Amino acid sequence: MTASPLGRDYRLLWSAAVSSRLGDALRTPALALLAATLTRDPRVIAAVTVAGQLPPLLFGLLGGVYADRWDRRRTMAAVDGLRAAVVGGLAVAVALDRAGVAALVATAFLLAALGTLFDAAAFAMLPSVVPPAALSHANGRLQAGTAVAGGFLGAPAAGVLFALAAPLPFALDALTFAAAALLTLGLRPTRPHSPRSSDRPADAPQSDDHNRTIAESGRGRGRGGRKGAVWREVFEGVRWVRGDVLLWRITVLTAGSNLAISGLLAVLVLYALDVLRVPPAGYGLFAAAAVLGGLAGGLGAGRLAARLGTVPALRAVLAAQAVALTGLALARHPLPGGLALAVFAAGTTVWNSLWAAYGQGHVPAHLLGRVGSAQRMVGLLTAPVGAALAGLAGAAYGVGPVAAAVAGIFVLVTLAAWRVLRPAAPVPAAAPPTTAATADRPGRHPSR
Repeated sequence: MTASPLGRDYRLLWSAAVSSRLGDALRTPALALLAATLTRDPRVIAAVTVAGQLPPLLFGLLGGVYADRWDRRRTMAAVDGLRAAVVGGLAVAVALDRAGVAALVATAFLLAALGTLFDAAAFAMLPSVVPPAALSHANGRLQAGTAVAGGFLGAPAAGVLFALAAPLPFALDALTFAAAALLTLGLRPTRPHSPRSSDRPADAPQSDDHNRTIAESGRGRGRGGRKGAVWREVFEGVRWVRGDVLLWRITVLTAGSNLAISGLLAVLVLYALDVLRVPPAGYGLFAAAAVLGGLAGGLGAGRLAARLGTVPALRAVLAAQAVALTGLALARHPLPGGLALAVFAAGTTVWNSLWAAYGQGHVPAHLLGRVGSAQRMVGLLTAPVGAALAGLAGAAYGVGPVAAAVAGIFVLVTLAAWRVLRPAAPVPAAAPPTTAATADRPGRHPSR
């Protein structure tokens, strides 16, 4: 899968991402298993999970700032080196029987906090590794590779390795982080990013005021140190997302779909067991349908974008997912339910790939870390709300109505997408200026 026409640097970046994902898939279930050996209090075990979910919401925007300030290649390598040390330390503590619940909570929190910086730098790094026309294809292959590493390799192996020796999955996770750091250092250094107006694509749909605000905010920053408060730089990224009409609409639609997706995931196991009548021994096979769908979606994302265009492909994907969720809500047998889940997972992977590619292709290089972090922040805000509402509704009405409600929410998101997502109108050729006044007047891009 790594042999691709995208070039040596992409293969290194792909291998680093897949290596890290494999380690994550080994560590996450092993942390839960280790916590269960220390206590049976659900609140304590849940605290380990929450500790890994909070940092993206708390530090995601700050991670974007430093991903734009620092050399991204070195930042990614340094973060993976630190994560290797943290997980390696946990493996030693487990081997010595010194790992308590506090250590697990701290490890989960620290790894997720470091991950916010890594994710922002990786998002911003990809456009310097592959040509703009290949971004959809490159993102799709990343999604496919991480789906295989996490779903087919890491997750099934985690329980086996933990049963053999509790420190083993954590030690292997440390090795995957170390390998990813070395692979990232093998990337060719890229030139430093400066806030020039030429970084902005000619067809970006920003207004004149929006472009002027971003350009003025970038003045006075040299390579050696950036002036201004960190929070001002944070809001530069937020303003860019909010000022780009199409990017903002895609981000809001992502938040709406995440509300439904997190609700589905919160009750999926109960829905599969109680409604679809999946045997407990077969749940792993049922869940593998989502992995297969994600793999297919990742491999097909680039082709779909090339055939339809990015924006039409995003609308088509949401429509397919709405149909799949409706089918899942109506299914009463494992086979149609598994097929519907696979189609839905494929659509999620395609959406994530194209959403990332659109932002990477339309945002100036010096803002990519902050804009990517702002996108993820807004997209993730609804996830805990969806999970909480699904849990409460499932307890009150059963998981069948929750699945129907999730499908209904997704239908509404799809209808909104077909209304507000429109490809950019072509920019008309500029007429020859007839006077000095008209020659000096700035042009405006058409609204979407």
